[in-house]
Amino acid sequence: MSFRGWVILVANGLGFLGALTGWGSEPDKSQYNLFNPVPREALRPLITDRPSLTEGPYTVDAGHFQVESDIGTWTHDTDASGVVSEMTKLASVNLKTGLLPSLDLHLILDSYVRTRTEDRAAGISGRASGLGDLTVRLKKNFWGNDSGSSAFGVIPYFKVPTAGRGIGNGSVEGGLLFPLAVRLPGEFDLGLQTRLDCLRNDGRSGHHLESVNSVVVGHSIVGPLSGYVEFFTIHSFESNSPWQGLVDCGLTYLLTEDIQLDAGCNFGVTASAPDYNPFLGLSWRF
Repeated sequence: MSFRGWVILVANGLGFLGALTGWGSEPDKSQYNLFNPVPREALRPLITDRPSLTEGPYTVDAGHFQVESDIGTWTHDTDASGVVSEMTKLASVNLKTGLLPSLDLHLILDSYVRTRTEDRAAGISGRASGLGDLTVRLKKNFWGNDSGSSAFGVIPYFKVPTAGRGIGNGSVEGGLLFPLAVRLPGEFDLGLQTRLDCLRNDGRSGHHLESVNSVVVGHSIVGPLSGYVEFFTIHSFESNSPWQGLVDCGLTYLLTEDIQLDAGCNFGVTASAPDYNPFLGLSWRF
């Protein structure tokens, strides 16, 4: 098939999906941008990418800002040889800015990171602390931002190596995320994500690809309290790298229309995944 044929096929496919999902029937917000904000009465409900590891396809309304932050998170792991690894993060921040009706910018920074490793058999231990890496992302929503039973987006990103020695790997990395959200019967929310990363090899020479896939199901529990469960997998194409699997669960509580609290824990279900990772977070829009 010619390139023109592929373009026509993709365009027709997107049009069919749009017809199924209500794409094209959304309110017209085309006049709004970073310098001409969407009026508060026209804002969509607060939707965050946290606390699940599955990103969402929804963008922040144009001209508005949203902060999604880990108040604190702690990761613990003991590998097969008995080496203990721990990581604590405080005040990790994702600052989002609505640029256009379906496009926003994310600046993600781990404000404070502390790591600890201990090999009791060898009598070796190590510690490091300081600033983490900076990640820059753009999110483009293709449909479902304001209406419809599904939504889809694309998120390209790159990482700037701002972390100190012993915290980051000192390399620029990047990738693409493809988040999809579907409203299910019974008011269940389904989230699906595929991510492809280009990461530096552990040996510091060259890069490899890593595939990340996840599925999350959420539902309101009572009033402003909601919960979710998630399955998250990581498969590295670097040689001799086992796949990682995690089962995650958490709660969100909407304090106001613009402020949300969350808490939960991610549990490793394969030997190569971290054992557990409890967290507490806060998100607010302004």
